[in-house]
Amino acid sequence: MAIADRRDSFCGEMSACNNLEHYGVPYSLTGLHTEAPGSPEFSHDLEWSASACRVVNGLRNLRIGAIGARPAAFNIVRYSERILEAQGISIETLDLSEVLGRIEDMKDNDDRARAMLDSIQKDVPSGNVPAAALLKMAKLGAVVDEWMRATKVTVSAVQCWTSIEENLGMVPCTVINMMSNELLSSACEVDICGVLAMHALRPASGTPSAVPYWNNNYGSNTNKAVCFHCSNLPKHFFREASMNYQAIVAGTVGIENADGTCVGRVKSGPMSFARFSTDDTSGRMRGYVGEGRFTDDPLETFDGAGVMEIPRMKNLLRYICESGFEHHVGANFSTVGAAVREAATRYLGWDMYWHREQGGCSWPL
Repeated sequence: MAIADRRDSFCGEMSACNNLEHYGVPYSLTGLHTEAPGSPEFSHDLEWSASACRVVNGLRNLRIGAIGARPAAFNIVRYSERILEAQGISIETLDLSEVLGRIEDMKDNDDRARAMLDSIQKDVPSGNVPAAALLKMAKLGAVVDEWMRATKVTVSAVQCWTSIEENLGMVPCTVINMMSNELLSSACEVDICGVLAMHALRPASGTPSAVPYWNNNYGSNTNKAVCFHCSNLPKHFFREASMNYQAIVAGTVGIENADGTCVGRVKSGPMSFARFSTDDTSGRMRGYVGEGRFTDDPLETFDGAGVMEIPRMKNLLRYICESGFEHHVGANFSTVGAAVREAATRYLGWDMYWHREQGGCSWPL
């Protein structure tokens, strides 16, 4: 190592970090202490860092639409609006009575309704659904879309059970699916923290997210579980999908009031998952994140469902239960768990559990 070839990057990184630490500026480290700018390692780390930055920028000053009230049967998705506001995340509310009133005032031949109806019919096959139900979905979609644009809301969480079915005679699943598929993440039952997890995964990967349920075991395999939704999963998640009636809510409101769900099998592929929650006791945000995959394992069930495989899943499930997290989880076809964790912990200061196959450092290896 002659004087002409000597470089200061090895010790210089320590000095740079020392100064950043003194000034209270958060920063991320590369996987290796030093990396050549043209190396595969640096390229990988650069993409990881860019993903984390997209997550941070996507969550800062985020406006979430809460459309309707949280149903009484879904008290698990309660949240603290004030804790979210302290993080720069605001909630814009819209009462379902206003939605229903605007739908009632919208004529069947309204250009907004006809355009939305055309989009719905192009989204998934809907031949089994009555034309009247499709038109109601179109009006609902048009009203929500117009309100979100007017209020500059980015993502949304919509009340479903069972007010929309009883008052409109259809389910909002297709409208929610279409918004998520267009990267405007949307969840049902006013699950604000669920759509927050969807939205964190979305900018990290650039692809649609969903909020399925941790639903059931898959035989005796402790690293696999059935994920399920009844279902508003975006079309991006399915091998193929079609529109039909929602079997679970039909037991309460009748099949004639339950059309509009997206039915199909979740395709296979790498998967990242995340969940956020507001901890009212500590006044902080908390969550968990990890990676696994959706599999092609056989599954005979209804609505929208698939099989998740996650290393050490029994440990993850124990953590979820011991920590009192919700049974809804954000999912995305990607491997961006490390980027979401980096964004949430290092730049936003949230308390996060990172579920990994093995323990290790905070950056991707």
